[in-house]
Amino acid sequence: MHIKLTNSRKIQVLCSDDIYGIMQKILLRENKIDRNREHFWTISLDSANKILNIELVSMGSVTQTIVEPMEAFSVPLQKRAVRIILVHNHPSGNLKPSEGDRDVTDRLIQVGRILRTPVLDHLIITEKTYFSFKDVGLLQELEKSTKYMTAYELKRRYQKEALERGNVEGKKEKAIEMAKAMKEEGIAIEIIAKISGLSPTMIKRLKTK
Repeated sequence: MHIKLTNSRKIQVLCSDDIYGIMQKILLRENKIDRNREHFWTISLDSANKILNIELVSMGSVTQTIVEPMEAFSVPLQKRAVRIILVHNHPSGNLKPSEGDRDVTDRLIQVGRILRTPVLDHLIITEKTYFSFKDVGLLQELEKSTKYMTAYELKRRYQKEALERGNVEGKKEKAIEMAKAMKEEGIAIEIIAKISGLSPTMIKRLKTK
């Protein structure tokens, strides 16, 4: 269900407080009818983080609401959103993310990566306060999860990590060879350390001809 936005709500999002300021009012309005049910919204943002659209994706029971990725991303993609923010409420007033909350966030992060419409944050809100996945580092933690990552993405990640390890090891080998040559020339250990980036202890242990 589309949430009609006034011009005052089509703001540029700079932090989680900006989102909560808008969503608290929407929650209070919708709670007049469904006060004890969980609601799940998506907020579509443009390249400048300005709000394009707020969509009520699903409405569930007192303790949970089911969110399908296709439904969550349908409207943001139609609106040409560059990124999205997820929001849902906890009627109980408890802001602690459940395993289900973490799981759906993890899943939508991976879908957003494939669709090139990343999830910027996920807010759990009540009528008085909120919890931000991003602000506490939970979003960043879930971004590293491989639970819902596709085989293609996993392969690409491992290849990248292997290449980075290879580059680091290659640079270290070159530094060692350079240090050995300088040591053979009788250059002071302190100077070799500054030039090569190796520790004086390591340089002393290097065997020369």
